[in-house]
Amino acid sequence: MRRVIVRRSPVHGKGVFAMHALAAGERVLEYKGEITSWRNAVRRHQREGVEGHTFLFGLSDGRVIDGGRGGNSARWLNHACEPNCETIEDEGRIFIHTLRAIEPDEELFIEYLLSIDDSANEEVRAQYACRCKASGCCQSMLADAA
Repeated sequence: MRRVIVRRSPVHGKGVFAMHALAAGERVLEYKGEITSWRNAVRRHQREGVEGHTFLFGLSDGRVIDGGRGGNSARWLNHACEPNCETIEDEGRIFIHTLRAIEPDEELFIEYLLSIDDSANEEVRAQYACRCKASGCCQSMLADAA
């Protein structure tokens, strides 16, 4: 039985939504895609990507999962400053777990905590503006804004 569905999000573009109630601490998805080096992923993103939009997920060993290549619905998880899900790395794989109970039709969110090379450039930072509208919103998907 499918637990999530991807559809239009009121926060940004597409989002991932619960099809039925999910319990707190439940493993919902694995973030899938091509595993590659950061160098290759960044080069590919510079050639083919959209500014301020990425499906890259860094692993602790220095590699990256490129959800834009062979990825699944987890690549459509949106950012929120007060997320209802978290990511857990286990042996080079990323899993999405709920932080609290999730209601049917509720959108799932993770906190991106992105880092960028040119963090002092306000024009570049603006590409990573947060749209979550949470009461404690830090206005950015970047780690240094948290």
